[in-house]
This record gives sequence, structure tokens and C-alpha cells, in this order.
Amino acid sequence: MHEATATITPAPPQHMQALQRANEVRLARAELKRKIGEGAVSVDEVILSCPSEAASMTIAELLTSQRRWGTTRCSKFLTDIGFVETKTVGSMTERQRSVLAAKVCQ
Repeated sequence: MHEATATITPAPPQHMQALQRANEVRLARAELKRKIGEGAVSVDEVILSCPSEAASMTIAELLTSQRRWGTTRCSKFLTDIGFVETKTVGSMTERQRSVLAAKVCQ
């Protein structure tokens, strides 16, 4: 009798999987920020569509990815419209997204 031996490759440890996922998200966010900086993608598009890589970004981080948008301009803009800089894009309601996207375009 011949016993069949199957070799099962074990999955990487959970912490390694988490690190890999974190690196993927980091790279995707860096690419998104680069595209925003170049003008290939607009911030209002990102706010309205909320891609997965932008969901955990703060509003301030997203706004300062644009050209000529530093921390001072971003802070003043968000204060004027009543938004908190630390709010994440993914945690905003549809109404908040549309209000913010409309104001950014002005």
C-alpha cells in the first residue's frame, strides 16, 4: 500500500499577513496622493467615491496632498466649513461628502 502524502504549505503567520496588507495600503495611498499632487485625480472625486485606500485617510491628509495646500490653508478651510481635520474620509456621511466636495471645488 502506498500512502499519499500531501504537502500543505502553511499560511504565513497572521502578523506577517497584517504587515503585508499594511504595506499594500501604504503604497496605494502614496500612489493616490501622488496622482492628486500631479492633478491627475481631483480631491472631490476621491471624497465622493471614497476608494478603499482613502477610507482611512484624514480629511487634512487628503487636502494637503493637493498643490498649494499646506497645513495652514487646510486648517482654515476646514474650520470655516465646520469640519474636523482628524475625521477620516471613510467615516463621513454621504451628505458630509457632498458638502465637502462642493466646497473644495470652489
